[in-house]
Amino acid sequence: MTLRTGAALLAIAAFAGAAGAQPTMLGVDAAACTSGEGPAIQANIEGLKDRKGELKLELYPPDEEDFLKDDNILIAQGKLFRRIRVSTPSSGPVSLCIRVPRPGRYALLFTHNRDGKNKFSFWSDGAGFPSNQRIGRARPKLAGALIEVGKGVVVTNIHAQYLHGIGGFSPN
Repeated sequence: MTLRTGAALLAIAAFAGAAGAQPTMLGVDAAACTSGEGPAIQANIEGLKDRKGELKLELYPPDEEDFLKDDNILIAQGKLFRRIRVSTPSSGPVSLCIRVPRPGRYALLFTHNRDGKNKFSFWSDGAGFPSNQRIGRARPKLAGALIEVGKGVVVTNIHAQYLHGIGGFSPN
């Protein structure tokens, strides 16, 4: 084997390994997903605009009244709200894990906080839901955020969406 052939084979092997790379499970609840002992949600995030800032998963009650309501209000009312935050990894596949209190239906929101502020910025931040329906310019609908969780770990693939001109939010 020549040096050139050996280098080419190494490059092909490296590419194949990267293409099939397993995501690192992120978040304080990661053990629930890696062990398969839920109930929990594993959200595989695709289409990040860049690797800045932090990523968040938020869990809401599955009803219109409480969907996207301020977390302080939900908590004060004794209602379900959970959030996990992680720094955006510099490379590789991204999977976030969030535990749920019990099997059932929930509303799930993913956000990519790119600007470092603690408030969602329409101009720079990204968002996504389990349905992957295009968000557009309207307030997201509850139906797009609903997810059923059993006793184990449910896996969902969420495509990050960012503002693209007057058309509103759509995948990158």
